[in-house]
Parts: sequence; structure tokens; C-alpha cells
Amino acid sequence: MAIELAASKPGWLALLRNHARRHTLAALGLGLALLGVLALLAQSLVQTLAGEAALGLGYAMLGGAAGFTTTALGALPALALRSIPQRVEDSLLGMAAGMMLAASAFSLLLPGLEAGAEILGGKPSGAAAVVLGMGLGVLLMLGLDEFTPHEHEKIGPYGPGYERFSRIWLFVFAIALHNLPEGMAIGVSFSQADMAVGLPLTTAIALQDIPEGLAVALALRGAGFSPIRSVLVAVGTGLLEPLGSLIGVGLASGLAVAYPIGLGLAAGAMIFVVSHEVIPETHRYGHQTPATLGLVAGFALMMVLDTTLG
Repeated sequence: MAIELAASKPGWLALLRNHARRHTLAALGLGLALLGVLALLAQSLVQTLAGEAALGLGYAMLGGAAGFTTTALGALPALALRSIPQRVEDSLLGMAAGMMLAASAFSLLLPGLEAGAEILGGKPSGAAAVVLGMGLGVLLMLGLDEFTPHEHEKIGPYGPGYERFSRIWLFVFAIALHNLPEGMAIGVSFSQADMAVGLPLTTAIALQDIPEGLAVALALRGAGFSPIRSVLVAVGTGLLEPLGSLIGVGLASGLAVAYPIGLGLAAGAMIFVVSHEVIPETHRYGHQTPATLGLVAGFALMMVLDTTLG
């Protein structure tokens, strides 16, 4: 699983510059989003290591570990299975999409609007803070999707310099684009050590990581990788969730207004992934109806979890 050519090879920066010139809006959006993320991280660095932030950090890392564990559990059946019926896979991914959408609404946006209104003294200003965060999240994921070399099972390799990486690394980068915002959402939701926000969201993400882990491992098997390597790579991609949780805690700690902005950012990133990647994948083979039924079922399940655990 080695990188065929090092990313630091002469010409890499020139390659990125040329890609940025061809995709100016995406490059500007990514730069703006990264500046916003770095600003949020910088202002909260000290606070995340003391007081309630330390408690939130602990919860977030446990939540990220739960996402990693369920991703691994979902991938294990690929040791024996090479595939499952496409209709079943699309239904399961549809359910995962529904849970992610509901988690974005119930566990990220609604708490963000409530917190923003309380912190900023009014519903319009609170909503503006959440919308600002959503915009940053969408710009971040749009830019990362445009500038990260990656490969999807059906559309092939994409991104600047993708030919410099082995195919298995391109798959890893593609799945990282899915798992990172999920981990960020867990971290943001626990940043204030509020179990009513963090527990239902983490439960939903952990549950939907099971079919996602299986889908990743089966996609790798279908691409020709061995069963063991497919499962190991799928399990490895789950490590992005604890990393994302750590970033999420940093985003939403510190200044009070960072919390609703961070919740909006995580929601925007997750909604982008669902709309840009997951739903189109579930409709690719003409199984729109079972995929949509799965999405509704997943949305309803998350709504029940939020009501029960929140």
C-alpha cells in the first residue's frame, strides 16, 4: 500500500497551482474555509485543555472511537462476502444518508440555532451565525473534494496529481472525505460536554458507520483487492473519525459564538457529503425507491433516537 510517487516530488506545487487556476472559485472557497477553520481552532486552543472543555474533549474522543469501532465491525463481513445484492446495499446506504440528514437537523442545526439566539441575543443573529458555519462547511468540503486526489468505484480517479498515488490510496482519500465531517460533527456536538446534543448524534453516526464500513470494504473487494486488505483499509479509514472529533472540539470551543458556528459548519459538511456523494451513489443503479425508503427509515430512526436520548 505504498505511494507510487511522493507528493513532494518537484512539480507538485505547480500542479496544484495549475489546478487552482482552472478551478478558481473552488480554490478561493477552500482558502476562505481554511482561514475560518484555523481562526476557530486558534481561538479555542487553550480552552480545550482546561475546565469543561477538557470533559468535552474526553466525550468527543470516546464518540470518535465509537465511530471507528462500528466502521470496523461493518467491514468485517467482507472477509467472507464479496458482494451483497445491489438493492440491499443501496437501501442500507440510503438509511445511512437519512440518519446523517436527520442528525444534521436535530443534533446540529436546531441546537445551533438555540445556542446562537441565546449567545447573540436574538434569533436572526443566531441563525446568521449558524448559516455562516454552514457556508464554511460547504466551502471546506467542496474545496477538499476538488483538490484531494481520490477515486470512486464508479467514476474513476479524480483530483490533481491522482496518477502519483496507487489506487488503494485514492480509495482511502475518497473515504476520508466522508469520515472526516462525521468525526467533526461528533467533536462539535460534545464540545460543551452536553450529552443531550452529543449522545444521539454519536449514536446515529456510529450506527450508520456499520453499512458504510461494509460498503467501503465491498467496494475495495470489487476493485480487485484481497479480502484482508479490503477490510484493513476500510477499518483504517475509520481512524478519521477520532481525528475529526479532535478537530471538531477545537472548532466549537473557546469563544461562545464559536459553538453555533461550529455546529453549522459540521452540519454543512455532512449535508454536502450526503447530497454530493451518498444519495447519487444510491440512485446509480435505478434503485431510487428502496434507497428513498431507506432514507426515510433512517431519518425516522434518528428522530426517535434524538427524542429518546436527547
